[in-house]
Parts: sequence; C-alpha cells; structure tokens
Amino acid sequence: MNEPAAPIQARTAAAGAGLARGPGTAATALAPGGAPLRGSGAAPAQGSGGAAVPPALRPGDTVAVVAPCGPPDPVRLARGVQVLRGLGLKVVTGAHVLDRDRYLAGSDAARAADLQDAWCDPAVAAVLCARGGYGATRILDLVDWDAMRAAGPKTLAGSSDVTALHRAFAVELGVVTWFGPMPACATISDPGGPEPRTFEHLTAALFAEAPPVAGDRVIARGGGDPVAAPITGGNLSLLAALCGTPYQMDARGRIVLLEDVCEAPYRIDRMLTQLLHAGSLDGAAGFALGSWVECGDPYPVLEERLAPLGVPVIAGLPVGHGMPQFSLPLGALGAIDAESCSLTWSIRTSEGAV
Repeated sequence: MNEPAAPIQARTAAAGAGLARGPGTAATALAPGGAPLRGSGAAPAQGSGGAAVPPALRPGDTVAVVAPCGPPDPVRLARGVQVLRGLGLKVVTGAHVLDRDRYLAGSDAARAADLQDAWCDPAVAAVLCARGGYGATRILDLVDWDAMRAAGPKTLAGSSDVTALHRAFAVELGVVTWFGPMPACATISDPGGPEPRTFEHLTAALFAEAPPVAGDRVIARGGGDPVAAPITGGNLSLLAALCGTPYQMDARGRIVLLEDVCEAPYRIDRMLTQLLHAGSLDGAAGFALGSWVECGDPYPVLEERLAPLGVPVIAGLPVGHGMPQFSLPLGALGAIDAESCSLTWSIRTSEGAV
C-alpha cells in the first residue's frame, strides 16, 4: 500500500465507451494475461419494498472510477486506484476523470457521459466516485435515466456532493447505494495508506455486509424502542440544495442520515429550517447524525431543530467527512437503537430508497 502507485492507464477515446481501456481492448478492459474483465453477473436481490440490492463484489470484478463532481488530485487518484487494485479488483477510469474546468472535473456533458458509460457498461460491477466537491447537481438532467434503468443495478459509492447522485439514483433507479469514502480522498489515498478502520469497513461494504455503526451521544430517544425503517439522506448542504427539485428528500417512514463539513451552526440551522419548511423531514422515523467537521458546536442547533419531532436521534456516527469514515447503504432497511446509540441494517431486506 505504501509503495508509489503505478500511473493510471492512459485514457483513449474509444467510441461510445467513455472508460479507460488498456491497449488492444474494445468493449472491455483486459486483465493481466488478456482475459476480458467481467462483473459478478449475479442477479440483484429485491427487498420487500422493491429496492434493488446490487450483488456484492468479488475479487476479479471490474470497478470504474469516475469524477462527476470536482476535479480529483491526480496523485491521490493514482494512490486510490492502487488501493482498489490491492483488493483484487480490476480498475478502469472515466475518459474525463482528470479533466478540469475551474472547480469541476471537466464539462457537464463529459462528467455525465463518464457516469452513464460506466453504469451502462456490462463489464463494470461498481461505479466509485473519485471525490466530492461540487458539480453533481449540474449533470442530473443530462443523464439518460431510461438507459441507466435498462442497464440494471450495480454498486454506486461516494459521499458529500455525491449525495445528489444518491438521491437521483433512489428516485430514478430505486437502487441501494453506498454513502462512504472515495478513492481520491484522504481516508483512502493518504501517502501512508488508507485509514485502517475506514478501509476495513469499506472492504466489508463492497464485498460482504458492513458491520453496524455506533455513535457517541443520544440527542433524543423518541419512544425508546428500536425503530426499523429504510435509510435515506446524506450531506445536509446537498439535501437543502435539492429542495424544490424532483430529487427532494422525502423522509416519511425513513431513517435520515445527516452530516456536513465547514458549516457554522447558524448555517446548519438555516438548512435544517429549510428542510422543515419544505416538508422534507415530515414523518421521519429517526435521525442518524454523522460527523460535523469544522462546524463549531452543532449539537445545540441539532437538538433544537430535531428533538421536537419526537423520534430517536443518535449522533456522533463515524460517517461523513471525518476519520474514520464508515460506509452506509442508503435505501437499505436500517434500525436505530437509542439504548446502544447504534445504526444497524440488513442489505438483503431493503425497503424502497426513494
């Protein structure tokens, strides 16, 4: 892990592909020795609410790394790719993953094309977003959602600005997605290697069933009993930005994940108030609050705005922008237990993700 990462393979403009291809390939990348790379091929599980659960990854599967938001640092991206390869995965990268247009990873059209090409490529078992930043909301109306639906479900993973994609995938595709660390971010691409607990949890999320996560404080107990409901939510800033769009969050009957970074308490207050006024938090079954890195002390505001809703609110979960950074399956059936301050889930019995 600590050795210098090999350069990311050269990207070519293969017609209609949009993914990095090795020399001599056509529709798929080649594994060492020339064997074509394939996804697991397993049929997705269906939860009781109809959400599609992508099959777990297996060593030898192909994953695509794309940059639908801000531009990743090339060195960090190369390290992250090497980490993924160390898991026995074959890694291809979007044709435009290293493009840059101001604060964006290339043009809107290029970023949308990379995402769609990766998702629709039958050789790709998972699509991992390189980093967050800004830009995912700009491509939601450029994606051909009919083509994405026809391609069938697979794993999507990312966090922060990728919340916009999680919401769109929930509404348009009804598929469980993973809110967690990204290849070009510090928890995975640090020069000293990935943060150990983050890496262990991500590996379990991709290949098996990630263990539950525990917080460090209970803000509200609700009725006191554990509450089971599908998990939704993500980054607070993005959820607020999606108000009034087709991808506005509907928390009714759901456990809501909230986290953010570099937002003063008054801004957190403003965004929560916006969600409350928009009806996005009406009927929520509970709240699981992740990290609030460089946000001052957000807990008085969080308690003031969420505790009156009368549902359990647990906080301090290692999910979001801190270290460690654990992975949560949005759309999966989860359970909040205020007694143990924990969030558990069952991937194979997911409810609707919308």
